[in-house]
Amino acid sequence: MRRNSGFTLIELAVTVAIVGILAAAAVPVLEMSAQRAKEMELRSDLRQIREALDAYRKAGDEGRIAKAAGSSGYPRKLEDLVEGVDDITSPNKVKVYFLRRLPRDPFGSDPSLAAGATWGKRSYASSPESPEPGEDVYDVYSLSQRTGLNGVPYRQW
Repeated sequence: MRRNSGFTLIELAVTVAIVGILAAAAVPVLEMSAQRAKEMELRSDLRQIREALDAYRKAGDEGRIAKAAGSSGYPRKLEDLVEGVDDITSPNKVKVYFLRRLPRDPFGSDPSLAAGATWGKRSYASSPESPEPGEDVYDVYSLSQRTGLNGVPYRQW
């Protein structure tokens, strides 16, 4: 008698089923890992913008950049942080820059928008509970309607 070596159809079907189950279990883990990476990017972007806004305000308080009387000292638009502002203490008309580039909201859905348009803006005069844009940019928040892995909506980060 001669034996044929190889796999039976049942062995192949069981192997394919096991691989399918493992792949189905891995998909949610990969999705969660991608969301966690975007959340880390969101935290980092919000921190960078916050530090740049505070540096802008500090430069105004120190008299390095022009500040209108009665103004909050925050920039009129986010793009001012990247475009730079004239340093009035420098005789060479040097500009003061606060960001190299304006980050995009990682949860922003429209890639055709400019980076500044992907963020919600809160003016100094508006309340934290209902942020509204105004004459300046005091703070930014994500416009995403999604909720983070920690249960807090991204708008409240």
